[in-house]
Amino acid sequence: MSTSQDPPAFPAGVEVIERGWLSSNIVVCMGVKSTALVDSGYHTHSEQTVELVRTALSGRPLDILVNTHLHSDHCGGNAALQEAFSNLTTLIPPGKAPSVTEWDPIALTYQPTGQHCPRFTFDGALQPGTHLDLGDLPWQVLGAPGHDPDAVILFEERSRTLISGDALWENGFGVVFPELEGDRAFDDVAATLDIIEKLAPRVLVPGHGAVTAYDAALMERARRRLDSFVKDPERHARHAAKVLLKFRLLQVQADDWMTFKHWAMSTSYLENIRVRFFAPATASEFIELLTDELINVGAARREANKIFNG
Repeated sequence: MSTSQDPPAFPAGVEVIERGWLSSNIVVCMGVKSTALVDSGYHTHSEQTVELVRTALSGRPLDILVNTHLHSDHCGGNAALQEAFSNLTTLIPPGKAPSVTEWDPIALTYQPTGQHCPRFTFDGALQPGTHLDLGDLPWQVLGAPGHDPDAVILFEERSRTLISGDALWENGFGVVFPELEGDRAFDDVAATLDIIEKLAPRVLVPGHGAVTAYDAALMERARRRLDSFVKDPERHARHAAKVLLKFRLLQVQADDWMTFKHWAMSTSYLENIRVRFFAPATASEFIELLTDELINVGAARREANKIFNG
């Protein structure tokens, strides 16, 4: 893990802590009057997250925590940060607010995906179409459905910096989860890409991967990827299932093969993908097939009765 170099025209007072793919990148905003943080990573890294944030703040308190969306790898550190910083104000996208209040791990997708997020609270909602001050800078809050129907992106107009969450990465975007649940969402991805293209950002701060300069080629890669999924939804479903398996491997690093396989077969989101897109295959065959594909590209490896992250 490393802290990315500031690209040209990067806003003053903003630091991006680049994390691995298990935990989302963390954006720290330092202002004269207040400090803020965007996204908090996965819960297994929460102690490290708190220490990284304390170091970045140089002894100052954290005033505001913002989540671009509520997938476990973006808000899993919320609870630890709320415990570490007693006067922290937490803002989340509005769509899942009732589920957070009631703490429904099924509606929040943590239980179905076989992931975990410690319970946290929130103080307000991020309303698309408004501005939010993070540090000394005003950021536009824009709805970015597709990967997650309630996701938002944040845009700082003066430096033309975009915090894109999982709506856009250097080489694509996050899994379009609503499509796996039977909802049409590829069009939402396209609409979000249209919004980003109209913003014409200079600097892209993605939810995962390095901070990069935005250009037309980056957008073209994302649109080609989207077009391939629209033409072949099964390809997208297969990719999504492997992402969930890889996420598990990133978390455990090594596991007994049968334990890992049992976890995968009992994870309802993976089973729903199999039933919807790969019904002729049994659950066992489905997990074996996907694991073999991960092994073939070096994303995993098996030795005897053990499986390892690749």
